[in-house]
Amino acid sequence: MVLTKSQAISWFRIQEMFRFESFHMYGIIMSAIFVGMTSILIVKKLKLKSLNGEEIVIPDKKFNKGAIFGGTIFGMGWALSGACPGPLYALLGAGVMPIIVVIFGALLGTWVYSYLKPKLPH
Repeated sequence: MVLTKSQAISWFRIQEMFRFESFHMYGIIMSAIFVGMTSILIVKKLKLKSLNGEEIVIPDKKFNKGAIFGGTIFGMGWALSGACPGPLYALLGAGVMPIIVVIFGALLGTWVYSYLKPKLPH
């Protein structure tokens, strides 16, 4: 519902973003980054525990050049389909039936990656 009301599933909003015509989607993305960063800071600072009582540990991530290639492929798919993976199911729920083709492509891409993962440089 939030994705729909914020127009994050709107192909036109995504097209505006990739054409640098509107700040709308960048604002949503930056808000999500800010909320995520703040949440992680709070978890680390207060040493919060999970519902099981275990301390929540967020490991550091090392840079991987594969993220550049993966991000490029992800961005191209996003630009071509007009939707990133999260809103795919919101679009389906909103009754946009052609999105089934994109969901199939995303699932196929995930399967291909899992098949090729052992052969890829990580």
